[in-house]
Amino acid sequence: MSFATCDICDANEDKIATNELSVVPPIFMRFGNASKFSGQAVTLKVFEDNVLVRSTLETPGNGQVLVIDGGGSFRCALVGGNLAALGEKNGWSGIIVHGCIRDVDEINQCNIGVCAMASMPLRSAKHGGGMKNLLINIAGVAIHPGDWIYADIDGVLVARHALI
Repeated sequence: MSFATCDICDANEDKIATNELSVVPPIFMRFGNASKFSGQAVTLKVFEDNVLVRSTLETPGNGQVLVIDGGGSFRCALVGGNLAALGEKNGWSGIIVHGCIRDVDEINQCNIGVCAMASMPLRSAKHGGGMKNLLINIAGVAIHPGDWIYADIDGVLVARHALI
């Protein structure tokens, strides 16, 4: 995969001005063995419950990016080593968590890109709540199902249409 988010921004300044391309504020830490990832977004909205995260990662990813709005909670992790490995196995390009992850050493062994706000050893609840494929908002950036995500060491971009 050959792209740089800086180059995408430079080549698409007109799209930034019209909100066809958005830059997510730098709230995420990088994990996983993939230094960059891209794909169409599958969106989830959950809060301190990762049942829907697991069931989604159990499906074929087809190079998509799972974007999880976990409400920015620092009280528990929504993704751990087992789920990252499941995402890798099922062909997900990356996982973005507006919240926490755990099992960092295990995640860093997976060939998948992961962005999260922090690590937290406490696992989430298992009640089965949440919603899938809806408009979510992370740090002031709207993310629709099907938007294109581009992530590398410099940041995370959200585009309404494929840019590369």
